[in-house]
Order: sequence, then structure tokens, then C-alpha cells
Amino acid sequence: MPLLRKRSLSLAGHSTSLALEPEFWAVLETMARSQSTSLSDIIAGIDSQRGERPLASACRLAALAFAQTGAAA
Repeated sequence: MPLLRKRSLSLAGHSTSLALEPEFWAVLETMARSQSTSLSDIIAGIDSQRGERPLASACRLAALAFAQTGAAA
């Protein structure tokens, strides 16, 4: 099983931590750079649209969608 990397962040004024594989963190960071925003803002946007899905799963799916559209290239 791949090792997870945990990061602490603030979402909607609440402190939380999120554990993802380093590869997903890398894509999320690329997303932030491509949109000239912060990683926290990217994750806040994902959080606001995730519905009932767990945040880690929503982040993985957002990173996958970003990579599949070729936006990371």
C-alpha cells in the first residue's frame, strides 16, 4: 500500500487534515499553479462541491479529472 502524506489545512474556518498519496498532492499543486491560486483554495473548491463524498476521495477524483483532461501537460 502506498504511503499517505498528511497535511493540515483550514476549510470554512475549521482546521482539518487530509491524507493523500504524494502523487495526488503533486497533481493538486499543479492545479493550483495552473489557476494561479493556493492549494488551500483548490481544496476548498473541491470541498464545496463534493456532496456526500469523503474529502480525500473527492480530491483524488478532481486530480484524476485534471490529469485526464491534459490540463497538467
